[in-house]
Amino acid sequence: MNYELPTTNSKGFSLTEVLLAVGILAVGMLFIAGTFLVGIHFSTIATEQTIAAVASDEAFAKIKIYGVNVDGLFTNQQTPFTGIDPNEFAYPSTRDVAEKQYYWSALCGRTQDGLVQVTVFVSRKAGSGTKYRNPADPCNPNPAVAINYPMPVPVGVYGAVGNNVLNIRNSENWSWINDGYTIVDNQTGQIYRVVKRRGPPDENVIELDRNWAGPSAPSAVWVVPPPFGSGRHPCIAVYQTEIRF
Repeated sequence: MNYELPTTNSKGFSLTEVLLAVGILAVGMLFIAGTFLVGIHFSTIATEQTIAAVASDEAFAKIKIYGVNVDGLFTNQQTPFTGIDPNEFAYPSTRDVAEKQYYWSALCGRTQDGLVQVTVFVSRKAGSGTKYRNPADPCNPNPAVAINYPMPVPVGVYGAVGNNVLNIRNSENWSWINDGYTIVDNQTGQIYRVVKRRGPPDENVIELDRNWAGPSAPSAVWVVPPPFGSGRHPCIAVYQTEIRF
């Protein structure tokens, strides 16, 4: 008697199919990982914007308390204010120096109606040993001249009224203003956002988010430049208000 073994319909995946599946899964995981990085980036920006808003409120309150001595519109940097502890310009307002990662600086100018226009720059400090440019001598990298926290410095520019393009006058200042930076007109106090700094051979040309309303003659803008030896932009936000004393 002959017996026939039952046949089984066995199917499996080939090596090629397995490799294709693994490749597709790897590509998908890379896209997912990228979304996490983007989420972390925007979360950091949102956190710093919140901190900047709180720090600027503290700055305006402290300026009201201590008062300012203003002579002309945006002609002199009024920071640090006479009689104020330098730690008052740090945030958060705690006694722990290690926690102080954010700093504010202010520019003040008298308006025509007798008020004081106050522009506050809120910036982050990157690293305990980082040195920043001194507004009194911004091109000098000497540690004895450089300062320990970011502050705005004047940069010479010129542009045509009604045009959104500005030219940086000195080549040594070209790298001080880049994409996404915020600048403040020295004469009018108006705030502009830098959309783009052009590449070679026009490294001295920056494009603004709106038309230039400042003087046509050579003038200056205030900006928080990167620290010495770094290209990271320290300024988080710029706020402005008018105060009556």
